Amino acid sequence: MLESPMKLLAFVWLLGLGLVAEAAGISVTAARVWPAADYTRITLESSQPISHKIMTLKDPDRLVLDLENVELGAALKAVSDKILSSDPYIRQVRVANFKPGVVRLVVDLKSEVKPSLFSLPPAGEYKHRLVLDVYPPQDPLMAMLQDRENPIEAASPSPEPGGYVPPEKAVEVAIAEIPTISQPPEQALPKSMGDKKTPAEGEMVRLITVAIDAGHGGEDPGARGANGTHEKDVTLAIAKKLKAMIDAEPNMRGVLTRDGDYFIPLHGRVIKARKLQADLFVSIHADAFVKPEARGSSVFALSERGATSAMARYLAKKENESDLIGGVRLDVKDPYLAKTLLDLSQTATINDSLKLAKAVLGHLGEINTLHKPAVEQAGFAVLKSPDIPSILVETAFISNPEEERRLNDEAYQTKMADAVLSGIKRYFAANPPLAKSRMAMQ
Repeated sequence: MLESPMKLLAFVWLLGLGLVAEAAGISVTAARVWPAADYTRITLESSQPISHKIMTLKDPDRLVLDLENVELGAALKAVSDKILSSDPYIRQVRVANFKPGVVRLVVDLKSEVKPSLFSLPPAGEYKHRLVLDVYPPQDPLMAMLQDRENPIEAASPSPEPGGYVPPEKAVEVAIAEIPTISQPPEQALPKSMGDKKTPAEGEMVRLITVAIDAGHGGEDPGARGANGTHEKDVTLAIAKKLKAMIDAEPNMRGVLTRDGDYFIPLHGRVIKARKLQADLFVSIHADAFVKPEARGSSVFALSERGATSAMARYLAKKENESDLIGGVRLDVKDPYLAKTLLDLSQTATINDSLKLAKAVLGHLGEINTLHKPAVEQAGFAVLKSPDIPSILVETAFISNPEEERRLNDEAYQTKMADAVLSGIKRYFAANPPLAKSRMAMQ
């Protein structure tokens, strides 16, 4: 007779546990904010996927994000404190319990935006992530290019109260100060790229644009050294030094694919370079291997036939996983991307990439041990521009304690940047650039 009441009590007890668990909700274990001129990203990480709804409201501009069955814990409450006054798009974020079982985030905006909200499955060290990307209505890079084509219509907006500068003013564009001419003369740079002679007044000379890609960034830290160094920080430091050196050269300009700690998808880096009609694409990395003994610098070009070594295959696989770690909405079809990454016949471009890689590798060997004495090839996604010679430079193995220490040394970073520039100059000395519509008036 007692068996039935005992089962009933057990059932009620288990039901109660379930209700308590449901009431507790999903815990957001981390919240991160990555502001940049290109876009601002808010990431909420949790042990389970979060059901969500988003609304866009006007007057004033704001986004309303409702999170279902989520606990309003410390990580969510701290989102408000992570918004910088200098954020190009977000004024502030307010978080509160909207109704039982729903936490509401209200994102107050500085202007109209294009939001993108998506979920990511666990990848790398991350659990489930809900990602909100806040983009401007128009790509800042394209806005700047259009302004240069229509200088009379382009007004110079003044900073708003609080020092906010519109994103189109914050984007570094190499051609921003370069006038366009309709019929450029068929003239290339001097055979020696080290020639510092100043062209005669009024003479038109070919401007060379080098796209410099600092690997990883934002959600994607890249490889990590034994002492905690993040690859994304080292690559950005070297990339900035390389840009400064290139800008100091006559008739050369460097453009960074990212100039801060934020994530750019692999295809986005290629697209930026192509929009700027870059002459070269140089991606800077400092990767890791499973054994700390691995050391030395390497230079890679794209391969259409497979990797030239097991190490090249391993590194390409790791680098191509960056989109999974950094977080890309894979269900969006980008028509520009489709045109960019078509498997065109890239033989000519790859041949030029190999020449550039060989020149850079020769100079890297003067400041560091080479992992291999020859240029290697593999299917790196970031090198898949059909018309821009592209190389990936592994400056050193961050997983090697000695090389990690050197990568953190500013003097060594400067030597590394100088070696890459020397290789670029050697390449152009032997392969003068063809004339383009982008010229510099001296």
